[in-house]
Amino acid sequence: MTAPPVSVAEASRRASEIAEAVARPLVGRTDSGVWPAEPLRALQDAGLGGLAAPRSLGGTGLGLSGVAAVGEALGRVCASTALCFGMHSVGTAVIAAKPTDRQRAEFLDAIVAGEHLTTLALSEPGTGAAFWLPQTRMTQAGTGMRIDGEKSFVTNGSHADSYVVSTVAADPDAPVGEFSCVLVPDDAEGLTWHDAWEGIGMRGNSSRRALLEDVRVGADHLLGAEGDQIWYVFEVVAPYFLMAMAGSYLGVAQASLDEATAHLGRRAHAHTGRRLATEPILQHRLGELWAQVERTRRLVYWAAEEGDAGGPKALPGLTAAKAEVARCAVEVTNEAMTLVGGIGYRDRSPLERHLRDARAADVMSPTTDILRTWTGRAALGLPLLGE
Repeated sequence: MTAPPVSVAEASRRASEIAEAVARPLVGRTDSGVWPAEPLRALQDAGLGGLAAPRSLGGTGLGLSGVAAVGEALGRVCASTALCFGMHSVGTAVIAAKPTDRQRAEFLDAIVAGEHLTTLALSEPGTGAAFWLPQTRMTQAGTGMRIDGEKSFVTNGSHADSYVVSTVAADPDAPVGEFSCVLVPDDAEGLTWHDAWEGIGMRGNSSRRALLEDVRVGADHLLGAEGDQIWYVFEVVAPYFLMAMAGSYLGVAQASLDEATAHLGRRAHAHTGRRLATEPILQHRLGELWAQVERTRRLVYWAAEEGDAGGPKALPGLTAAKAEVARCAVEVTNEAMTLVGGIGYRDRSPLERHLRDARAADVMSPTTDILRTWTGRAALGLPLLGE
């Protein structure tokens, strides 16, 4: 494995090279619903497996900024690959937040060595977008724990080596509403996978439903302490997830802008010979799209830097970033398709794929509506949750 990158620019460069050399030739296959094993393997081999882990634990130590930059580099080529790697990065951040010595030896060392892929299993069919309120139960079973429940939309489902699972706390005396996180290995008996992913877009992410029936894990698979799940969700999962997704969808928006720019630059009217790039109205419309992408990019990277620094505006910045990117990716791709015309509208054009992929941004929890509310609450100095 290549040594981890030492800068955000280097991480982005490596991701870009892999996106072009490995992911791009497989885009059609990935978009048909095949999980992108080869680019994910290449990213691990390139020293990016521990992207979200601190340098003290063998990772890159590049934080939210690194996750956003790698997400953008991958998203410009293949959004499914960006999402799959992004969820691995979020899971890595959770495991690296409070690892025990055994968790580091058994899981985290393999992650940073590029030998282990992890992901999140938080969402459930019964709680919808409120992914922080699990119903999956964890009960004490001898010296270990038993897990029973159902998870939905598990990215990398059935392909990851481990899953960060949220549960109701195991302690029978725990107060109502106290939740925990536990790390479940992929080969745990009682973990089964159902319903192949058939989304409109993001077709390669293997976002599947998991059933956990009498799954047994040791007590050392508990992440942090019992009741830590809310801390993990809002201190680790939320910032890393928001930046991974913001970067990925920013990449989609940039790819759509690139398609429109290239089209206008190379096309000309056959009857006049006049190039589309010389038409003032098209110049005007392309200029608007360029400005929308660039101001959204500035928000994303400012939010990442503010989050890494623990700045006072990190919370509203992070929540606003994904919401703004969701709007940007859909609007820019839609307008790019209009600029390109019928060529962009044809089945399986790059813009057709970008539009399908971009549309997922609004509905991936935290949804855009939730994030707008959280941004407002943060600006008002109010807690994100509560009346």
